[in-house]
Amino acid sequence: MPKSLLWTRIDTAGAEHALVDDGQGLTAHGTQLAADPVPYTCRYRLVTDPQWVSVRLEVEVEGAGWRRSVRLERATQRWRVTASEQGDLDAVLAAGGRAPAGLPGVEDPDRLADALDLDLGGSPLFNTLPLRRLGLAAAPADTSHRLSVAWVLLPSLTVLPAEQVYTALGPQRFRYASGSFAAEIDVDADGYVLKYPGLAERAAAR
Repeated sequence: MPKSLLWTRIDTAGAEHALVDDGQGLTAHGTQLAADPVPYTCRYRLVTDPQWVSVRLEVEVEGAGWRRSVRLERATQRWRVTASEQGDLDAVLAAGGRAPAGLPGVEDPDRLADALDLDLGGSPLFNTLPLRRLGLAAAPADTSHRLSVAWVLLPSLTVLPAEQVYTALGPQRFRYASGSFAAEIDVDADGYVLKYPGLAERAAAR
């Protein structure tokens, strides 16, 4: 049975709903809504192989007067990245006194060559990818892995190489760190985020 996961955002007004099938790796599609830096809707589709190595991600983001998309697909140990834009997100950001977003996609996909995991900005779902791939949820406390990931920023859909560190803290808890940012994150028995301080919490039916 596919799982239906809903998170409410803590850092801004927003939410994410994902439908996931993790019988053989992960197949997921989801929708994010967020108010910052401008209101937008994000829809994504994600596929991993049976070992939870990311192989494909398609993302579409839309706001008032603009739309962007990006597709990342891994083949023969390389990422192929295609992106498109309609309208002018930077003009919308400037009108709201925000910094420009830059272009969607990545200039040099070879900079992503070492990435086995993908990370979509603002999405708790994507933390599950390295947890399951590395078996970290069941690893002894203080087991640590330094990862190269392809980080997709929202709402710009700019794709950047990033370094992240995942450290087991005990049953269903781990520390995530990237640059100067760190958070201790609670997950359920399947490795899906329950509480991500400063970002999101899983919502339960009432």
